Amino acid sequence: MNVPRFFAPRAGGIELHVRLTPKSSREALDGPEIRDDGACVLKARVRAVPEDGKANAALIALLAEQLKIPASRISLASGATARQKTFFIEGDAEALAGRIAALFP
Repeated sequence: MNVPRFFAPRAGGIELHVRLTPKSSREALDGPEIRDDGACVLKARVRAVPEDGKANAALIALLAEQLKIPASRISLASGATARQKTFFIEGDAEALAGRIAALFP
């Protein structure tokens, strides 16, 4: 059975699909969620407001901290002003997939 995942290996790294909740009371990666359209996303929340890219920057910092990688390896691929975003994380795809999977056993 093919289980949907919120990340996928790509050339030179991993593509990560996230649904962001800004202006939250806490910063957290809440885990995977299957959306009504069948897409799988990582639910995330940050305290930052969605102005001038502050929420996106806070999410990049949170991802970097949780995955123990430099924030400079994470870039926003799409969804700058949307709640649903796609990030590209540079690095060894297999190692990154292992780190991501370890966050949500």
